Amino acid sequence: MSRTPLKHVGIIMDGNGRWARNKGFLRPVGHTHGATTSRQIIDAAIKHHISTLTLYVFSLENWNRPKTEVSLLMKLLVEFIKKEIRTLNERNVRVLALGDLSLLPEKVRTVVDNAMNDTANNTGMVLQLALSYSGREEILVAARKFADQCAKGLCTPDMLTEKMFAGLLYNPQAHEPELIIRTGGEQRLSNFLLWQSAYSEFYFTETLWPDFNEAELVKALDDYYNRERRFGKVLTE
Repeated sequence: MSRTPLKHVGIIMDGNGRWARNKGFLRPVGHTHGATTSRQIIDAAIKHHISTLTLYVFSLENWNRPKTEVSLLMKLLVEFIKKEIRTLNERNVRVLALGDLSLLPEKVRTVVDNAMNDTANNTGMVLQLALSYSGREEILVAARKFADQCAKGLCTPDMLTEKMFAGLLYNPQAHEPELIIRTGGEQRLSNFLLWQSAYSEFYFTETLWPDFNEAELVKALDDYYNRERRFGKVLTE
């Protein structure tokens, strides 16, 4: 299969808590090491010319975790962005955030907004951070937008097409992910990019997120390149 660089890779970063427990640490240590892994994988994605990298940082359901853990994750997010924003700018990376950002604490929202504004003119890899994100909620938001347009007389229900609906998602400019990676051994989407992943290839690894590195990413990419993508068609010999 062609080794054309992928336009979009999504990663469900799973296993921080189990990594910490396995090593006799508290869960916060796992999240801290997971943040370090995120930096390394962003660098690796740039190196391998991936156009868009989407990291599942914090789901809408994650708000149900203990308040102390949520506060730590928000703190790590702020520290990560503040520490990395200069490097991301230097590497021409554009930062976007997907999700219900209104639920983020004001300080976190400000840091995220600043990162998006500061990198808005960059033309290299797009780094999408799925924050307070739910694939189902994204679809509902798009449906509400279309219903509102219909209510205003701008369209009618029979006018709705897949292309039109996709244009109402959080970032309609993003290419649909060719590959979605999940670490930590679980084999489910967990509400991640549900609409966009209709034809994505999936790669599941037992490796816990803090142990995931460039070599592991290359394994996933190699696995992808060795697959045949038919999109419902029959390939001719």
